Amino acid sequence: MSGNDSDIRKPAVAGLFYPASAGELTKTIAELYSEVDKTPIDGHPLALIVPHAGYPYSGRVAAKAYKLLEGRQYDTVVILSPSHTVFFKGSSVYDGDGYRTPLGVVETDRDMSRALASIHPSIDFSRRGHATGSTRGEHALEVQLPFLQVVLGAFKLVAVVMGDQETDTVRPLAEALSATLKGTNTLMVASSDLSHFHAEKEARRLDQVVQKAIERFDSDRLLQTLESGKGEACGGGPIATVMAAARRLGATTVQSLGYATSGESTGDFESVVGYLSAVIVTSEEPSATTPVIGSPPAREKAEGFTEEDREALHKIARDAIRAKFDGVEYAPPQLENLKEKRGAFVTLKSGGQLRGCIGQVMARQPLFETVAEMAVAAAFEDPRFSAISEEDFERIDIELSILTPLKRVYDLETIKVGRDGLMIKLDMHSGLLLPQVASEYGWSTTVFLQQTCLKAGLPKDSYKNRRAEIYRFSAEVF
Repeated sequence: MSGNDSDIRKPAVAGLFYPASAGELTKTIAELYSEVDKTPIDGHPLALIVPHAGYPYSGRVAAKAYKLLEGRQYDTVVILSPSHTVFFKGSSVYDGDGYRTPLGVVETDRDMSRALASIHPSIDFSRRGHATGSTRGEHALEVQLPFLQVVLGAFKLVAVVMGDQETDTVRPLAEALSATLKGTNTLMVASSDLSHFHAEKEARRLDQVVQKAIERFDSDRLLQTLESGKGEACGGGPIATVMAAARRLGATTVQSLGYATSGESTGDFESVVGYLSAVIVTSEEPSATTPVIGSPPAREKAEGFTEEDREALHKIARDAIRAKFDGVEYAPPQLENLKEKRGAFVTLKSGGQLRGCIGQVMARQPLFETVAEMAVAAAFEDPRFSAISEEDFERIDIELSILTPLKRVYDLETIKVGRDGLMIKLDMHSGLLLPQVASEYGWSTTVFLQQTCLKAGLPKDSYKNRRAEIYRFSAEVF
């Protein structure tokens, strides 16, 4: 953090929605956790849906979700909340150093925040919607932090306020989240209350419709329910966004955890607010991005790297393999000019013949680390070949292919055969073909798209599906 206190968001609702004293706040949350049971779940929590009213009203329902995190660790928590104090189009990712609560400062994950905000024009890197305000600041994101501070201890924060709840804001934010969070140890939290100021019976009827859409893991149905007025949720946008992003990240089910209305706390059942908590789970613990087995991408002039850079990366690849033979742990040099997170393939050839090729399309680590890791994988883990021997190693030629960042394709006319590789994602399927494949087989753009769909295990014309995500990339090879 910069140490500049102006870059730390001060609490806006301490003493109003939750206790302002650190001791009293910790005691309150501990009591809420002790009053609820831990619901058995089959999988790993990837996302939570939690209410954001004052703790006396919705605290027990929220605690049902947060109690699932006991004994778990996350590097980063992304919290999405609606804006109650100012309207704006799109979403705002907080650009400061952290959020303060009476329990201390939660540091911002600036790298992830900046990456998330860079993907789509509707996502700002700013403080819109995050300000404390002259009278009352935004509470929906802030009230989640003490729960997380108590149950998780240390974690970093990506704070997102959605200025509107429309599909045009939900869809790009969900896509950006799934791209940014893939391969990370991150929890998503959607902050939302349900219906507002109806009689108890009517509130429960409206909330049940919303709950069913959530339990069916159908973000489109949820948005339609809210837009039609058949149900209400002041944070419907965050819920739909988290659901859509979680599905792209491999989530399998949604499980409701608790429901209540404010009437149960106030005794006033004539005008209540509904509260729901739920968890979205995956079948696997978080893991690194899976390497891709392939062949060298099409060659482009490597203008982005100096001769010194290229020599350094080649040396890292060779030294990493050498260290594996020697049985020692290899730590590549921390080269400042090669710290950018880039996908990369390492190709090994012997006598001009392919001997191994493995890479990562979307790396979440510095380039020098990706090259070292993929070099070892290409030498010893490509299932098409036996591991190379030390004798083989002396004759191996190493070729590095550094990928450009994935670029979303909205117009198929922008795809250029011979320059671009393709990746297509639809629901839980994804497939990738490297740039040289279409050229080698003489494919047209249409055939290239069809073959990429087949690679993903999809019908060949799935690229026409409105939910399909098409990305292109090229490569610098040396």
